[in-house]
Amino acid sequence: MKILVAIKRVVDHNVRIRVKADGSGVETDNVRMSMNPFCRHAVEAAVELAERGHATEVVAVSIGPQKADDVLLSALAMGADRGLLVLAEGRVEPLGVAKLLAKVVEDEKPDLVLLGKQAVDDDANQTGQMLAGLLDWPQATFASGLAVRADGLEVTREVDFGRATYAVGLPAIVTADLRLNTPRNVALPMVMKAKKKPLEVRPAESYGVDFAPRITVETVAPPPQRQQGEILGSVDALVDVIAGRVAAMEA
Repeated sequence: MKILVAIKRVVDHNVRIRVKADGSGVETDNVRMSMNPFCRHAVEAAVELAERGHATEVVAVSIGPQKADDVLLSALAMGADRGLLVLAEGRVEPLGVAKLLAKVVEDEKPDLVLLGKQAVDDDANQTGQMLAGLLDWPQATFASGLAVRADGLEVTREVDFGRATYAVGLPAIVTADLRLNTPRNVALPMVMKAKKKPLEVRPAESYGVDFAPRITVETVAPPPQRQQGEILGSVDALVDVIAGRVAAMEA
């Protein structure tokens, strides 16, 4: 089985997001960037399948600027065999990403495509589903468990009533939830070894698809600051405040 893992470079989840002064978007200059957390779980799942003998090759692909090669290096350090950077400057929306990934799938011919269920920069949760639609492949989203069976995959996902397990035939699209696994830490020797692995860079335009943004962002603004709380002197005072607010809502 050949596995393709799609990963995204986002603002590190430990960094406090700042909106640009002109309201055109989120500040990314001189900001720490890293692999999307959900994508790390997808990479870990692919590497674990390879270590168990279920996969013969793991290919990591990212769509973005030249700087996105750092997240590909992280994927290679985690255990991916080779990387592919689809070079695209500027904003690429989920539909554009799905179109480009569909072309990559045509070239690479993987049996399984793994993605994070969503990216923490926009929380769109669309790319995996769109890719499955474009390829007309079966999909399993929000995977919290993944096992290989003789006739395909067994995918477990959390639902409102607990957990549900589904059988999925190959080839397939699977999107990873945070509970799927615990991604391994990448040590310096692993990074140095990863630098010797193949990393191809290919312009997005060479795939011949229209990935131009279709959504116009009018303005981006930070959420309103929370009002400072008030310290009350007694429980009776708290009851009076709650009663007053309830009365105001009912008026």
